[in-house]
Amino acid sequence: MDIADRLELHELPGRYGDIIDDRDWDRLGTVFTDDAVFDLTDLGAPRLEGLTAIRDFMADEAEHPRTHTMTNIYVNETTDGVELKFRILALLGGGKVGTASYHDQVVKTPDGWRVQDRMLKRRRTQVYPD
Repeated sequence: MDIADRLELHELPGRYGDIIDDRDWDRLGTVFTDDAVFDLTDLGAPRLEGLTAIRDFMADEAEHPRTHTMTNIYVNETTDGVELKFRILALLGGGKVGTASYHDQVVKTPDGWRVQDRMLKRRRTQVYPD
């Protein structure tokens, strides 16, 4: 994998966070493949299958933090493909913050790198005041 690929992959979490914070659901196709799976079950939310399901959930059902900050980004080439791992620090409102980890399987498409499979895992079961 060359440096340009790694740089694009490091920008992918930030792009996702900005799209969610801006509520720009049409741009989710710049992050996910059409057949992407997004597993939110660790948060008590559904396992979403397909870009349309992801868009609909984000627009109509998800409870979004006030802002997303993505950090600790790692790109790993494995025998199964490329994985992207990173963490979120989210401002939840009321002086509370939350953290979680994202575990992605990503693929290179003609339009750039996209998430094909994403799992979100809670970092802590409790939120802490700032």
